[in-house]
Amino acid sequence: MSLNRNPEIVHWGVTHYVFVEKVGQFKETAPKSWHELHALIPKIAAKNKIEKHFAEYKVGPAAVYRAGVSVAGPPVDLPAGVRYEALPGGKYSRFTYVGPYTGLPAVSGEVWSHVREKEIAVRDDFALEYYVNNPQEVQESELVTEILIPTM
Repeated sequence: MSLNRNPEIVHWGVTHYVFVEKVGQFKETAPKSWHELHALIPKIAAKNKIEKHFAEYKVGPAAVYRAGVSVAGPPVDLPAGVRYEALPGGKYSRFTYVGPYTGLPAVSGEVWSHVREKEIAVRDDFALEYYVNNPQEVQESELVTEILIPTM
């Protein structure tokens, strides 16, 4: 498991985001959100070109977790239970983690601690977890996840 603790500043572009949203503790809401989304992927993909898999989340008392996919354009005929937003994009501090998804809760906590320690200015927006490669194509130890913190 490895984490790049020196973030790069990147720009995330405008994105058509289709997602399942849950509010509450991430340890409960994240798996439920992904389970629901994965069951709906065939219906989403039937009429929409899926580009990326990523999660959006906000920490705090009303923690919000969104499991989703980006699609090539405004979506067509989405199944019930799925929402859509056109994300405006913006500037992010990118931390790169290599390792199994089971390590993400601890790594995410470490990233947020680092952000506080380094006094990185964070804007009020969703953080992202972008899953760069596919767990069906690489070993767990080779999974790459970009943790993107919304930056001023």
